[in-house]
Amino acid sequence: MTEPSAESLLFDVAPPPTPVERLLHLAGQYTQHNDALDLLLRAGAPPAPDAHAASAQQLATDTLSAIKAIQDQRLYKSVELAETVMRLKQLAFLTSASTELRTLPARELTALAPEAAVSCAVTLAAETRRRRGAAAPAPDGLLTTVQHTALAEIACGRVVASSSLGREFTGSREPKVLMSTLRSLEAQGLAERTAHAAPSAYVGGPALDRVRLTPAGITALASVIDASGAGPSAAPSTAPRPLPAATQAATRSR
Repeated sequence: MTEPSAESLLFDVAPPPTPVERLLHLAGQYTQHNDALDLLLRAGAPPAPDAHAASAQQLATDTLSAIKAIQDQRLYKSVELAETVMRLKQLAFLTSASTELRTLPARELTALAPEAAVSCAVTLAAETRRRRGAAAPAPDGLLTTVQHTALAEIACGRVVASSSLGREFTGSREPKVLMSTLRSLEAQGLAERTAHAAPSAYVGGPALDRVRLTPAGITALASVIDASGAGPSAAPSTAPRPLPAATQAATRSR
């Protein structure tokens, strides 16, 4: 068999993710981390004090990498961009600090992380368009507004699925993500379910299926955010606010 030339292999390499895509992927990682902690907390035996430490430290590292990807864009400075980077630095700091805590307080430190990462992605996309003066790319016309909204809600870690007596159900906040919408996204390869990965809806109940974005789903949502700045409902209000000056000074002195 003839081996492909080195030149032809260059065209098979996927382009690196954009900073917006990296943030959406990061949101999914935080959802997975939070789900794991929730399952540990609901297990019969108390979790080991450091059961979450390795995952949290990796997330802190990945968050700092996302910050570097943003800074490497060399966008003109602005209040919005500075606050986005600051929020991500807070997220990395809180996640790293959670490694020194027991599972329950550690879980509280990353509770809003998925929504915060998506919120930062929305702000970054808008700021990138404004600062570079680039024309907004056309959103994927194959997806409806309802599907766009569902992708954003999934990115924030707000959607689960379950079944009972042969019927399937979804669990989500407002706006509701219906099972029919989820199935349409799954059919297009934009969303998928991870069985029994999310905590139960009630104490003693069965674990739920976590709905996640696939890599194609992340790309699709990023294209919508890049085009219109459309994001999940109430996402900006869930992002951490800048640390007080005294706290920032204490952090730098470490």
